[in-house]
Amino acid sequence: GARADVVISDMAPNISGVNAADQAASMYLVELALDMACQVLKPKGSFVAKVFHGEGYDEYVKTVRESFDKVVIRKPDSSRARSREVYLVAKGFKG
Repeated sequence: GARADVVISDMAPNISGVNAADQAASMYLVELALDMACQVLKPKGSFVAKVFHGEGYDEYVKTVRESFDKVVIRKPDSSRARSREVYLVAKGFKG
């Protein structure tokens, strides 16, 4: 089948208020998104995902950097200052 130029993930779990559980659920979703992106992207394709700082974040960014030529992290102006939400923008899929 045809491959995708871009995969965008804006997923977030239902927040329980238990930080450790919420972070684990968030990381699970973003890992699923990356796995799917790696399966469907064209070489040199792009991946954009909402990610929350916390346990597993640094390792996740490292994993994304292994699969893409360029990775940048951006915090939208609309995001509250205290929010841990950022967007990871990865370009140049190496697959």
